[in-house]
Amino acid sequence: MLRTHTCGELRLEDLNKKVTLAGWVQRVRNKGGLIWVDLRDRYGITQLIFEEGEADAALLKRAGSLGREFVVQAHGKVIERTAKNNKIPTGEIEIKVSDLQVLNKAKVPPFIIEDDTDGGEDLRMKYRYLDLRRNSIREKLHLRHRMMQETRKYMDLANFMEVETPVLIKSTPEGARDFVVPSRIHAGEFYALPQSPQTFKQLLMVSGFDRYFQIVKCFRDEDLRADRQPEFTQIDCEMSFVEQEDILELFEGMIRHLFRAVKGLELEEVQRMTYDDAMRLYGNDKPDLRFGMTFVELNEQAQDKGFNVFDSAELVVGICAKGAADYTRKQLDELTNWVKRPQIGAKGLVYVKCNADGTFKSSVDKFYSQEDLKSWAEKAGAAAGDLLLVLSGELDATRKQLSELRLKMGDDLGLRDKSVYKALWVLDFPLLEWDEETARFHAMHHPFTSPKTEDIPLLETDPGKVRANAYDLVINGVEIGGGSIRIHDRETQQLMFSHLGFTEEEAQSQFGFLMEAFEYGAPPHGGIAFGFDRLCAIFGGSDSIRDYIAFPKNNAGRDVMINSPSSISGDQLTELSLAIQRKKD
Repeated sequence: MLRTHTCGELRLEDLNKKVTLAGWVQRVRNKGGLIWVDLRDRYGITQLIFEEGEADAALLKRAGSLGREFVVQAHGKVIERTAKNNKIPTGEIEIKVSDLQVLNKAKVPPFIIEDDTDGGEDLRMKYRYLDLRRNSIREKLHLRHRMMQETRKYMDLANFMEVETPVLIKSTPEGARDFVVPSRIHAGEFYALPQSPQTFKQLLMVSGFDRYFQIVKCFRDEDLRADRQPEFTQIDCEMSFVEQEDILELFEGMIRHLFRAVKGLELEEVQRMTYDDAMRLYGNDKPDLRFGMTFVELNEQAQDKGFNVFDSAELVVGICAKGAADYTRKQLDELTNWVKRPQIGAKGLVYVKCNADGTFKSSVDKFYSQEDLKSWAEKAGAAAGDLLLVLSGELDATRKQLSELRLKMGDDLGLRDKSVYKALWVLDFPLLEWDEETARFHAMHHPFTSPKTEDIPLLETDPGKVRANAYDLVINGVEIGGGSIRIHDRETQQLMFSHLGFTEEEAQSQFGFLMEAFEYGAPPHGGIAFGFDRLCAIFGGSDSIRDYIAFPKNNAGRDVMINSPSSISGDQLTELSLAIQRKKD
């Protein structure tokens, strides 16, 4: 070994020990006859000291010539620091160096490798191997490592078996777009990279592996956001001989274990809410429960008063922002402009201020009396000092718009504390959702989700009303896991495919292997998958998942460090039987 200790472990009790450290030069402070060097590795920083009279001229010269990020080895003795640094664990000691070897020189890095770096995101992603040297990034990856280990520990104790499933699979038409891989041996045919191991984990249940899990890479060729990557990691799980309640209890236990083991926190009660209630009260299926502002429907109080905007609306709905009646006209105008942006799509915003003297000030005073506005406030539970914000329009669109406004108000009023964790199970999702573009129903989750038994007759008469045996786990307004009880018999699976617009031939071609497996004694089964990258970001208090992935892609799905994706040679294209339209020179 080129070192006897790491740069993060030496303390006062190690005084006078002869040690050898190795690492990267973080900083050099040269005072002429006295040189200090901060030496860094992934465990911490230790200060080295070179003092004229104590070290020979050649050693002082070598120390003075060090640059940032040089890789060095230092031999010396542990001594007590005169000026201690209580900001680092090794701050009470330093190493009086007797010998120094430069193991590798380094160019001046393109950004400062410290927590408060001067490098922008694009630059840091291009030099990701340097960015990974920073404490803040390394700590995020260490958090990811711990969460992986604690997940495996919990699953092993619960008698789950980790089984790897194939990466080269068959492309299917449902869900997001597949990444496809051309086959050289089978000309004109393609593999797909898995969006999830869904069918394979169901086949494992048929095989008798009654408790399966896998921390697995998945791939989706879809538009990207801060919380999406073309390749991502799931904690993928499946169980046999279970009902929905069994899965909710076991995996709520897993999340509690992770909070306890990784963050030292006891998670509060995990609430439960139906999909219908989530949409009615919060306007989305992943509500953030860290703050209130539940929706209040005001059709009865606000319509038929001569205000045509409300009278013609399918829904009039508002939220109560506690203590926000002091919002100025400028702030309210900014909110109005915000909801009218194309991304939100509202036509306008109505406000009602609940004044301290019991009166009300509204943007629609000419249409509504003080008694009218009082009835709004009473319905919303608003008191003096509160602010009502009201939108109207078509049901689904208006709920979505108000959901965005609610989240903005939560941010503006400081109610979305990242140190607070509120978890929620959302249950009873619709089995199907109508797609206007294709003019047919699509599976809200996937085509293997079982309908609630009592709703099966509705498949023939009112498919949109059929509820699924599906459930999502939401933490702080972020969906971090979702699953369902699966269909486990051929007849029901065939029925599901027919309602999704598959012909018998298409269903057989795409999923015949699964339906045939169901004929050989498939047990009742269900499962769940957690977005591991999102879960890590939630635990780390971040909005983006990128820093919890060692080598992420950017917003365009590119790896700017290795310049991927990239073109391939003509010979490779010929081998793969692919024709390509080349641009003219």
